[in-house]
Amino acid sequence: MAANTLDHIPFLKHLGVRVEEAGHAGAVLVLDTRPEHMNSLAMAHGGVLMTLLDVCMAQAGRARARHEGAEDHGVITIEMKSTFMLPAAGERLYAWGNCLHRTANMCFCEGEVRDDKGRVLSRGSGTFKYVKPRFAQSPRREAQSE
Repeated sequence: MAANTLDHIPFLKHLGVRVEEAGHAGAVLVLDTRPEHMNSLAMAHGGVLMTLLDVCMAQAGRARARHEGAEDHGVITIEMKSTFMLPAAGERLYAWGNCLHRTANMCFCEGEVRDDKGRVLSRGSGTFKYVKPRFAQSPRREAQSE
């Protein structure tokens, strides 16, 4: 998985999420926090942490499929649970994803977000469905590409 794998996802590009590492069953994402990521208590918003969990687990599920010789389709989140343990007040966040098990159509993953001191801030688990990409552009994308 190339370092710019997430560039095609506008929301992640907007947040500044990048892939630092990808292996056969896992992925590490990094986010340097900015003021717009913060809530009114000056810590990263829970939605930012949940996004990191969702994406690192999804990337792990895709990496596992590729490692096992399957086509690299996308995944969609079926369900996700997150637990927040500590406030995310650091300047850099790291998200680790790991694929625990996969079938032909689904994968089961876990993830965690840590701060730059290595403290676990949040943990998550999720179920993802492998899907084939859709090549038809939406009317909105067609208008933007003109």
